[in-house]
Amino acid sequence: MTRIPWNSKDVRGEADIRDSDLTGSSPEVTRLGEWSTSRRELWGFYLYYVGNNGLSGFNFGPAQFQNLLYLAGYDPSQPPFAKPCGSGPNCVLPYMGRVRNINSIILLTNGISFAIQAVLLLMIGAWADYGTWRPNILIFFTILPVAVSFAWLSVQDPSQWPAGVVLYILGMISYQCSFAFWFAALPGLVRNLPEVQASADEAKTGLKPLDEHFRFESLARNRVSNISLTISSVGEVLILAIMIGILKAVKSDRSVENNTKAFNVLLAFSGGVWLLCAIPWFIFEKRRPGLVLPPRSSLAMIGFKQTFVALRECLRLKQTFLYLVFFFLMGDVLSTTVTVVATLQNSVVSYSTLQLTLLLLVGLVTQGLGAYLFWLVQKKFSISTKRMLLFNVFWILVLTIWGLIGVHTNKIGFKHVWEVWLYQGFYGLLVCPWYAFSQTMICEVSPLPQMSVFLSFFCLVGKTSAVIGPFVSEAIISASGNNDNMPFAFLFGLGTLSTIFLFMLDVEKSRVECEEFVAAEVGHDVFSMS
Repeated sequence: MTRIPWNSKDVRGEADIRDSDLTGSSPEVTRLGEWSTSRRELWGFYLYYVGNNGLSGFNFGPAQFQNLLYLAGYDPSQPPFAKPCGSGPNCVLPYMGRVRNINSIILLTNGISFAIQAVLLLMIGAWADYGTWRPNILIFFTILPVAVSFAWLSVQDPSQWPAGVVLYILGMISYQCSFAFWFAALPGLVRNLPEVQASADEAKTGLKPLDEHFRFESLARNRVSNISLTISSVGEVLILAIMIGILKAVKSDRSVENNTKAFNVLLAFSGGVWLLCAIPWFIFEKRRPGLVLPPRSSLAMIGFKQTFVALRECLRLKQTFLYLVFFFLMGDVLSTTVTVVATLQNSVVSYSTLQLTLLLLVGLVTQGLGAYLFWLVQKKFSISTKRMLLFNVFWILVLTIWGLIGVHTNKIGFKHVWEVWLYQGFYGLLVCPWYAFSQTMICEVSPLPQMSVFLSFFCLVGKTSAVIGPFVSEAIISASGNNDNMPFAFLFGLGTLSTIFLFMLDVEKSRVECEEFVAAEVGHDVFSMS
């Protein structure tokens, strides 16, 4: 989200705009190399992702929350709390004014957390564009989830599940926000790589066509994005190997009580690792200057103003808008699908910390392999980001079909142990590259001088879309008589619809639209919001 200040007073012609687009900084900065990305900074970026791996906020936190709900819940076929869960087909608890299936509770709470994230990012997401705020915000959203990870140590009895609701929501919000503000450093980091700066200089002097430079920068973004995912996966594998040793030490499989305590120990350990891995990035990141706050604007309102302006300008860029619609819909499909499958998986393995850790180990090995293989194939055959994303999206749709089959049969549909093992390998190898390609695609359909604004806007749209799926899925489960596979029908339909918008996207037209947009706005400074 950070960028060098750009406004109409600094720009005197189209040639200057293109220079700014190519370098992402002023000529003085380029000559001095003050903001050139160093090797230490790049590896600090990679290492942060090893810590911000989702094990606490996205994996063990939600699993522990569901575990507490299961232990506190009761069989709905009997009077309230007369029979514990496990003796009947369903498990329920009173939540938000009515008795709900615990999987519905998970989805509803997930929707609430995403709604809070959307409002929060709407208010403070734009702060990262001004001055050097983004690193400070990232530090805050790193310390908060680390604190939440350690706070889980105090929640061990099933009767404390309401406290688990709070920690679950805080963990999800802080994890997602930290990822957003960390990933926002990618465009500036890549554009200031020495090789990308050299390519930009060649393009400015006419030694290299502009299109060739843009392709080079696009590949550089994909390279850094995919390598960061690969290194994160390798790091997580090592972390999980240590966690398996921890589980053996605490004898997690001896009793339900030991298993519940083991969840909290793993959460605290993952929080400590996150903090340790974050320190190099906090030290070595170069605080590249951002925008100056526009006249008659305040930090309290700048997020709302910037979102309005970004939406208004996005509507003028037809190809960018097509990708926005796709990103909104498919992001909701994937996040909700992962949540639904996770609730089914946790139930299938009876919330065993050892089983879940081993499953994550398989998922992470295949995730690292998938990210690296996707990158190697793209590099070798010079495949566009859009085509790689289309291939990736196909497998996301296959995932929803897999779950949909289980609506009317118990033979398949994430209902058996062998399926969740297969799912982890499938998800890591073929689905996880989404998190790299969908993000870098944003950079390819955004005007370069305003890329940070569009990145912030897309991030907000992604969080907003993730609100819809959980609420709709919860309603579907309740209306279908607690059929946990029924949401896949909605997710498959929505995913198919979103794919049509990706097919319609023309990246070359988008580049032309963005260039014309930048040229037309010289002297207008649409993002001044004054």
